[in-house]
Amino acid sequence: MKIGRLGTPGQEIPVVCAHDTNGLERVYDASGVTADISGAFLASGGIAELRSALAADTLPLLPDTAAYRRGCPIARPGNVVCVGMNYAAHAVESGAEPPTTPVIFLKPSNTVSGPDDKAPIPPLSDRYDWEVELGIVLHSEASYLATTEEAMSAIAGYVLANDLSERGYQLSGAGGQWTKGKSLPQSTPLGPWLVPADELNAGDLRLRTWVNGELRQDSSTADLIFDVATVVHHVSQYMVLEPGDVILTGTPQGVALSGRFPYLQEGDIVELEIDGLGRQRQEYYRTVLPAAATDVVEAS
Repeated sequence: MKIGRLGTPGQEIPVVCAHDTNGLERVYDASGVTADISGAFLASGGIAELRSALAADTLPLLPDTAAYRRGCPIARPGNVVCVGMNYAAHAVESGAEPPTTPVIFLKPSNTVSGPDDKAPIPPLSDRYDWEVELGIVLHSEASYLATTEEAMSAIAGYVLANDLSERGYQLSGAGGQWTKGKSLPQSTPLGPWLVPADELNAGDLRLRTWVNGELRQDSSTADLIFDVATVVHHVSQYMVLEPGDVILTGTPQGVALSGRFPYLQEGDIVELEIDGLGRQRQEYYRTVLPAAATDVVEAS
């Protein structure tokens, strides 16, 4: 079973994608079960409720699904927590030693967008970079968890994510400016699907990125330095995680920061995929900054 949201921004309807009795993949309208796929829905046993509705054959088929925009599969999360340099080869290509404890930072939740939405390159940006990542979605509160087993039990499922990063903003200045480089509009495409945790082996998923049809990233979550249970347990020691929150687990090698590839330019097409979680496609365009604001941004 895969859970998603289809429709124009702010008017998405919840859907479930599953195989019918003939083995064909179908998309069902889940709006009779819930108005949205929110943290509150996940916390109240929403995934089990959707499974029951599927088993009872009470979800109507949604016709002409290709005509719908694919939205983020979770209504706006409260927190987007990220792990930096969680693949050893990516740390090395970034000029850093692999960390011995998780590197944690936050992205604003208003950076979240749909998996296929057109993606803006920020004004004055010349080092905009892609990052395919496995995202964790929580269905229960997690605070000061005692074990990694408790951490696993807090996970609702997984999503595909692109953690877009402006490296010039992120890495400039003493100590870096990660928040500046990670907080740009529509810089966190999520989806298309939320897949329940018990339907995937999150420890062995292939993840890939293509830019203009050329393969740039090709790795596996088996190469994570800190696995999903360790990440959730660790983060819970420092903040309260809530239902619907998303944790991005880090990106593997193959980003533009490595120096092996050019940064994103207007007209570029980025496609990302994780086994079992679907595929994203974004076309990039250049945002034009109003003339009156140019001097302010340059001075910052």
